[in-house]
Amino acid sequence: MNATEWNERSGPGANAKRELPRMMSDYFVQVRSAMRATPKPADLHKIRLASKKVRYTLELFRPCYGPGLDERLKALKDVQTSLGDVNDAVAASELVGDTMPRSARRKALRAYLKQRAAEKAEEFRVHWMETFDAEGQERWWLEFLRKPRLK
Repeated sequence: MNATEWNERSGPGANAKRELPRMMSDYFVQVRSAMRATPKPADLHKIRLASKKVRYTLELFRPCYGPGLDERLKALKDVQTSLGDVNDAVAASELVGDTMPRSARRKALRAYLKQRAAEKAEEFRVHWMETFDAEGQERWWLEFLRKPRLK
């Protein structure tokens, strides 16, 4: 995603109108591209970070958009939560590998965490395809972001 450029001579609404639709469009492109590559669970962390960046940036502009933004922020939070579940399983597996002595229990636990990460990654993929990036969703985002209430 490209950096957001703030024009100090414009108000927050004008900056939001100019920058946020582009940022959101870039986000859809980035995630779609990553998903076409069928990422491993550990690789989904980059999407999680991008999702956080988009959500937190949009939260800064909440006064410009009003309550319609809350529904969209919830959709992003759901994506983050799903990706967080994947990341938790990946991180736990790494932690077990780094701290637990080699044993049958360690091997079984890591196998379980690997399977859990894969299942959560699949849940995210389905959520992304069928809900967040379903037909018309990008347009729903962009049309909203092009019309801030504040100028």
